Amino acid sequence: MNTTANANLFSRLFDHLDDPARLAIEELDGTRISYADLIARAGQMANVLVSRGVKVGDRVAAQTEKSVPALVLYLATVRAGAVYLPLNTAYTLNELEYFIGDAEPSLVVCDPAKAEGIGKIAAKVGAKVETLGADGKGSLTEAASKASPDFKTAPRENDDLAAILYTSGTTGRSKGAMLSHDNLASNSLSLVGYWRFGKDDILIHALPIYHTHGLFVASNVTLFARASMIFLPKFDPELILKLMARATVLMGVPTFYTRLLQHPGLSKESTKHMRLFVSGSAPLLADTHREWSARTGHAVLERYGMTETNMNTSNPYDGDRVPGAVGFPLPGVSVRVTDPDTGREVAREEIGMIEVKGPNVFKGYWRMPEKTKSEFRDDGFFITGDLGKIDGKGYVHIVGRGKDLVISGGFNVYPKEIESEIDAMPGVVESAVIGVPHADFGEGVTAVVVCNKGAAVTEASVLKALDGRLAKFKMPKRVFIVDDLPRNAMGKVQKNILRDSYAKIYSK
Repeated sequence: MNTTANANLFSRLFDHLDDPARLAIEELDGTRISYADLIARAGQMANVLVSRGVKVGDRVAAQTEKSVPALVLYLATVRAGAVYLPLNTAYTLNELEYFIGDAEPSLVVCDPAKAEGIGKIAAKVGAKVETLGADGKGSLTEAASKASPDFKTAPRENDDLAAILYTSGTTGRSKGAMLSHDNLASNSLSLVGYWRFGKDDILIHALPIYHTHGLFVASNVTLFARASMIFLPKFDPELILKLMARATVLMGVPTFYTRLLQHPGLSKESTKHMRLFVSGSAPLLADTHREWSARTGHAVLERYGMTETNMNTSNPYDGDRVPGAVGFPLPGVSVRVTDPDTGREVAREEIGMIEVKGPNVFKGYWRMPEKTKSEFRDDGFFITGDLGKIDGKGYVHIVGRGKDLVISGGFNVYPKEIESEIDAMPGVVESAVIGVPHADFGEGVTAVVVCNKGAAVTEASVLKALDGRLAKFKMPKRVFIVDDLPRNAMGKVQKNILRDSYAKIYSK
């Protein structure tokens, strides 16, 4: 818990710099941005936000491609005391209408090519629109280039909101997880210590910055440690292998590691300068963990987090990084496993519902008090929806989901949303969307569809109809047409049976 005068995450990141000239970010074109530069740029952009009417507590929504100005926008929003709302760049206008309508931001920042469509949605909630392209150019940066770098960081309390991230559930609509300044700061500082981050570290930052892993874990941890990052627009195995010769840390999703393992240049020699490889956002298959260790001599450090909780557990820096396990609770975080029906804690090695409590856990769901109340126990533990166990040595293992949420490529996929789209198609009776093991994506989104007799519904026709309606990461990788879906005595579709039936379809 922060006890300084200003609990604003920006203040906690930058107020006590010992060396403002230290390198913070390096871009692929060789541009080098110091901590002082970053603070100045955030000041310029914060001044633009305020001039556009953004007030303390207002939401600033951003659907922008990854760039340094996009990261600066996040820092500037927090500095101005507003609430940052990052939106996946794959979201369609159909999907954005819900998020913008629900969050009611006062400003929406988007790619210039999307300004017209998003402008119509923003107008419905009275939001202004600024543009920011993948090249870092747009109306926002143009205005910022003329603004003063001097900006008085808005005073904030620990529990004031810093960000809202929308997460998928299994029933109802997407929920906005409200994250406070202390949620973000406390978790980042905990990871700095746990993962031994220091000033000499150089992170290869190849993750997107519209979700927890790339924005809060990778960026905040690096900045709190006064380390530096090589900022890549996207994942590029060839480039990452070259950068390993002078970097020290890579944070990735399982897909990063499976793709790097396919590269002939991956070896103990090519990774000898690296200190740490971290994986998260989706389960890393134990086989991938073992193959990586054999090829490189490094054990991937797997951790477990959620949009609502930031990071909860991590395999140890020193000690065994167990394949298939997500390690121990982080300092200050409590983890327990309970009987999903009674809520009573179960014994070691018994599978149950994972519940967590700590300064990392969010403040609730945006404008959903009843939903928030239902997800917390009376003693403050958050019910994650993940099934798991704690083994005899204290390692946490995730074995599945109590909810039907699919995590594919590190992104949350909400089955009901896809099912609703498929069920509306001519000739379709019903559908069930599940996640099944996939070496590259953790889970592959898979649709099982029942049709009317004689209906001309095929895998190709379903995929064609969904194209443009859903973000690419939500698109089923396979569609199976069946006569009926398995049901229990109550008539509920038994997705566990479907998952078992299709468990091997993506096996190599």
